[in-house]
Amino acid sequence: MSITTKKGDDGTTRLMFNRAVPKDDPRVEAYGTVDELNAAVGMARALAPAAQRTRVEALQRHLVVLMGELAVQPEDTDRYRAKGYPRLEESALAEIEAWISELEAKGTRLSGWVISGETVVGTAFDFARTVCRRAERRVCTLHRETPVNDVAMRFLNRLSDLLWLLAREAEAAE
Repeated sequence: MSITTKKGDDGTTRLMFNRAVPKDDPRVEAYGTVDELNAAVGMARALAPAAQRTRVEALQRHLVVLMGELAVQPEDTDRYRAKGYPRLEESALAEIEAWISELEAKGTRLSGWVISGETVVGTAFDFARTVCRRAERRVCTLHRETPVNDVAMRFLNRLSDLLWLLAREAEAAE
């Protein structure tokens, strides 16, 4: 089967369970921006020290779960759960908060605005953070239209904090 289906040539795309929506639908904007975030975090992971890569990959796995949730219309939520697809859980949020606590315990702290570019790894984490903030805004926009798993917004908010700290840690390491 070819990746080229031509089904989206009319400006629509399909959500899970074959629901057609415009390509600029807030739901598509939300999961599409989380997809961009996943790619940005992946770039940071590829550049990060080996000791961090497993944990960063775990963050990406949570983002994939979030994309799945966001790609489902509310009327299909029961079908989604019945098929056994995972939801973003509080435990994902706890992982991020624990990592933040570890970094802060090592002395990595918020210290105001920064100018990215000190190190390649730090810049990659800063870029991922800015995409994360955009994803958070898109999920908030969707949430105003239809309720979204409340863990999602808290997860993205904390993730941007973590990415900021990881960027500062990378800069301090070099």
